[in-house]
Amino acid sequence: METGLAGKTVVITGAANGIGRATALAFAKEGAHVAMLDHDSGKLAETAALIRDCGVEAFSVEADLSTAAGVKAGLDAMLAQLPRGVDVLINNVGHGDPKPFEEITDEQWERTFAINLMSMVRVTRHLLPVLRQKDKAAIVSNASDLGRQPETAPADYAAMKSAMLALTKSLARAEAPRIRVNAVAPGPIWSTFWSRPGGFADGMASIHNMPPRQAVDHEMKLRQLPLARLGEPEEVANVMVFLASDLASYVTSSVWGVDGGSIRNIV
Repeated sequence: METGLAGKTVVITGAANGIGRATALAFAKEGAHVAMLDHDSGKLAETAALIRDCGVEAFSVEADLSTAAGVKAGLDAMLAQLPRGVDVLINNVGHGDPKPFEEITDEQWERTFAINLMSMVRVTRHLLPVLRQKDKAAIVSNASDLGRQPETAPADYAAMKSAMLALTKSLARAEAPRIRVNAVAPGPIWSTFWSRPGGFADGMASIHNMPPRQAVDHEMKLRQLPLARLGEPEEVANVMVFLASDLASYVTSSVWGVDGGSIRNIV
């Protein structure tokens, strides 16, 4: 099927690895030019090279998206490189550190707020004037199944992802009909978000007192995940591409689960 993404320009935050890298490559394979922001310049350069191998343009800027100044500097530098403006925004950057509620400090709450929610707020606000210049612009934000069905940990992460879903609904109404705004809500995805030192797997290891991967498998059993496995970054990327494409031209204000069946409610 024809996605209509060829020749369009897609901005992706947190694109250096994990779901962000998979999404960047998925758009590149559809013929879209990809502009990426991330704090990891080395991994960003690797991803840019992979994108260029697909025969499209890759733009990359190292940026700290946890601060207002970092967002502005990064996006200003990025926009100066984009001759065709921006057609699609993917809000993907995120951070989580699973701890029991009573162990989450004020500083961790503030960091989770800044990286997960305020990065979406600031990046979207900065790019809206550019996106409004396009006839079929789209915004897709990477939330979480925990935003719809919180677990005991991490409470701060789940709260910010719930706020992202609420903001998605608000923006979809405010920017219609010119810009479609949707979100994906991934379940557990085996990416660097989980596997990196200090990531979700290490956090689960501390909670369950098990080795990291064993702790993750144990957590999936506790959640009674129907597909009984972690997802892959590419499985989220495929849905991101669909929501940004012409194939989803009548889809806005939606939250698409890519969660292995973790969400049990009907709506």
